Amino acid sequence: MTLQKKEKNELLEWLKAIVVTVVFVIGIRTFIFTPILVSGESMMPTYEDGDRVIVNIIGKQISGLERFDVIVFHTTEETNYIKRVIGLPGDHIAYKDDVLYINGTPYDEPYLDAYKAQLMGYGTLTQDFTLEDLANVSTIPEGYLFVLGDNRVNSTDSRDPRVGLIAIDTVIGKANIRFYPLDHIGIVK
Repeated sequence: MTLQKKEKNELLEWLKAIVVTVVFVIGIRTFIFTPILVSGESMMPTYEDGDRVIVNIIGKQISGLERFDVIVFHTTEETNYIKRVIGLPGDHIAYKDDVLYINGTPYDEPYLDAYKAQLMGYGTLTQDFTLEDLANVSTIPEGYLFVLGDNRVNSTDSRDPRVGLIAIDTVIGKANIRFYPLDHIGIVK
């Protein structure tokens, strides 16, 4: 085999490896995981502005969406939001005296404890509301979710008529792995 033919074969092998790698990466980003940049303060203290998060796209198909999952969903063609699932289809949601009630049962929200402690007994983190007040329905319809940001004072979420109840088919996936900043890498709940 001549040197020129050997170099040509080696180049062809490298090209094949690069093409396979590119196809593999695109497949993973499209069907399994995709990175996003958190923009804004609506999910503080869980996620800070500038955090980089991996969205598990396939997780919603495998395990479904569950209450208190942090999800990313499309709001427009260019815009995605990151919020926490509070209400599932068939649920009635209400807030009274800073306590979440789902179908009349009070629920703890430990991810809000840091913010509630800062209030030191003055005021509430989440203003009182009922699903009827916000969406003019008594229960969340099939195919929809009720979502809230963890920073309840500064979040555009299902309480805002521009967002409202979100269609499940707009959900990209679950956001539970932070990979930047490096000192905060890990699984987030």
